[in-house]
Amino acid sequence: MSNDFNQKMDYIFKVVLVGDSAVGKSQLLSRFAKNEFSVDSKATIGVEFQTKTLVIDQKMIKAQIWDTAGQERYRAVTSAYYRGALGAMLVYDMTKRQTFDHMSRWLEELRGHADKNIVIMLIGNKSDLASLRAVPVEDAQEFAERENLCFMETSALEATNVENAFLTALTDIYKIQSKKSLSADGINGKSTSLKGTAIIVPNQEANSGGKGGCC
Repeated sequence: MSNDFNQKMDYIFKVVLVGDSAVGKSQLLSRFAKNEFSVDSKATIGVEFQTKTLVIDQKMIKAQIWDTAGQERYRAVTSAYYRGALGAMLVYDMTKRQTFDHMSRWLEELRGHADKNIVIMLIGNKSDLASLRAVPVEDAQEFAERENLCFMETSALEATNVENAFLTALTDIYKIQSKKSLSADGINGKSTSLKGTAIIVPNQEANSGGKGGCC
């Protein structure tokens, strides 16, 4: 929204997009934040981010979505941006098996730098290229279940499941944080609002998801 600056935010959630180069992370971000898709998209250099304001349970939420470069030479730079992230999208290209095989490495790096209770979603992008599929849904579901991740397949080109994936992750973060706030209010007998600040996610129950569905 153009008037984000003048709006009073109840929460600010930082989410990072992680995965190999050319899997469509920038396109997913552009589709979610601006409902745009560029056929001439270039590789991200370092880190870029966009914001989107939305309402969850009558609360104003500003999502700060960070798009990290997938090239090896930027890894030392981008890993620093994992800190403070409340959610992460692990993105692979479902037409390129190698990008999926690298998910374990990306997940390990993410868990090594981010909060241990971060909400993580596995995203198989480019579902519009079904005839070129190189990663069976079952393989992705098995990996997601084993690592306690949510899972969805998306198409930034056709806008399939993109908003659903982001909203699912952001709603999970909000639910966890709102429960934490209510618990603190009950203990202290007063408001413990964390408006306008980054939220540290408390312990989360492990969840797994399937194609088109999640936590």
